[in-house]
Amino acid sequence: MTLTEENFHGALPPASEMAKADVDSIREKAETLLQSVTRTGAVVPKKGVVGRLVMHSMAMFGREFCYAVEAAFVTPVLLTVGLPKHLYSLVWLISPILGFMLQPVVGSASDHCTCSWGRRRPYILGLGIIMLLGMALYLNGDVMISAVIHERDNQRTWAIVVTMLGVVLFDFAADFIDGPIKAYLFDVCSHQDKEKGLHYHALFTGLGGALGYLTGAMDWGQTVLGYSLASEFQVIFFFAALVFLICLTIHLRSIPEVPLRYENEETKLLLEVTESYKYSSIEEEIKNGYLKSTCTEIKAAAKPGQCAVTSRTEDQRRMTLKSLLKTLSSMPSHYRCLCVSHLFGWMAFLSNMLFFTDFMGQVVYQGSPYAPHNSTLYLTYKTGVEMGCWGLCINAISSSVYSYLQKILLPYIGLKGLYFIGYLLFGLGTGLIGLFPNVYSTLALCSLFGVMSSTLYTVPFHLIAEYHREEESLRLQYGEQPGEHRRGKGIDCAALTCMVQLAQIILGVGLGLLVSIAGSVVTVISASMVALIGCCFVAFCVRFVE
Repeated sequence: MTLTEENFHGALPPASEMAKADVDSIREKAETLLQSVTRTGAVVPKKGVVGRLVMHSMAMFGREFCYAVEAAFVTPVLLTVGLPKHLYSLVWLISPILGFMLQPVVGSASDHCTCSWGRRRPYILGLGIIMLLGMALYLNGDVMISAVIHERDNQRTWAIVVTMLGVVLFDFAADFIDGPIKAYLFDVCSHQDKEKGLHYHALFTGLGGALGYLTGAMDWGQTVLGYSLASEFQVIFFFAALVFLICLTIHLRSIPEVPLRYENEETKLLLEVTESYKYSSIEEEIKNGYLKSTCTEIKAAAKPGQCAVTSRTEDQRRMTLKSLLKTLSSMPSHYRCLCVSHLFGWMAFLSNMLFFTDFMGQVVYQGSPYAPHNSTLYLTYKTGVEMGCWGLCINAISSSVYSYLQKILLPYIGLKGLYFIGYLLFGLGTGLIGLFPNVYSTLALCSLFGVMSSTLYTVPFHLIAEYHREEESLRLQYGEQPGEHRRGKGIDCAALTCMVQLAQIILGVGLGLLVSIAGSVVTVISASMVALIGCCFVAFCVRFVE
């Protein structure tokens, strides 16, 4: 059953008539609207919620599987095509710079999207396609160019260009897609289900990473697929693309979104509620006495004599880059502090993870990547790198386990305790690894990396949901106009995700120089120091909702 335009206009008379109407008449009309929407069946089913959330989390599984494949193979691929060393930093800097500049713009655009399919899913689908394209280019670029260009010098040049393009596209889309996925979850779920959804996201992120690292560790050259396809890289692409496509399809069909509609004369919310929309956040809004969306909001009898519909000029505006930067710079202080703490966390985490396999090969195993390939030093280094991959697999598994433990710990220590413990354990763990580089102790302490990973993927976004919930409660309590000065979840999730790109930019510019001067051990020590600083920042600066 659909709430049509005629029904909507009949339930809510024009603003000029409402101004003259009696208070009792307005309340009666508002109650009629709410009863009409309630009859459509837009109620969150209690049975099937877990299944829907698991389906929604499959996108994180597929994304992390592809990330693990990239972590395992992108360096060998770049070395194979002959990329010069001075271009390495360029490859890793282009993607985060683009993401940092464009992510808030797309987050704001998705807040105002009027697509009939929903606000977030069109962007998720587009970014998923870009991920597949990037992965296809960097894993198969050499083979593709060899089939088209036969001159050896041009082959090498174009292979480098195509591979670099693939890496940039993949990193850009894989980093970018996290924001719309989180905003999608926040849009369609009640507050309790948002908490569950974030925990499932962390759980499947860890599982996807673990499976991806295990897939990369297998020798596919001796299998049937290895003999059928041109190279091991193509076998890996086949599995990664298949897993990601299945996961993305399940995710996009998990929870239907309620689309927004705009009218020409006045901006009005037409809520299309059919039987397919079985799971949304409408039930909670009906109980509170109003219907809302990120762009427009119709409030039913929240204050006697008021039933406001926001104007088209106010709600249909699109943020320009200038107004967007103004919005980000003027964001409330508690949002800004959360972004800074998230930046500290990702700087610490990436500082350790980007160079961890090299740290294992050079510092723990005392090998050398610069020695001749048939020498003992190089073979020892290679063994250390393989052991580092197992350490990253332990990290992914512990992330999944800890995401489950978070649900048990949350009622006892709260979000502040989870946030503080995540940073503290990671800071202490990496510090011990840097001071006492031993194979077994290092592998054991890799489990603490998973605690940090799970914390970064859940707690900050949980806090964003808490902030928005608190603001909505205050808005209802004081009877403010429902469409004014409202922050969209999309832009706030995008601002938070931008900190990942900013961390990559800072590390790409500064950490490479430190590694060339002091060696890989500096990455672990710097990760420990930044995490402990972030731990203090979380304790004293981040605001937690009571």
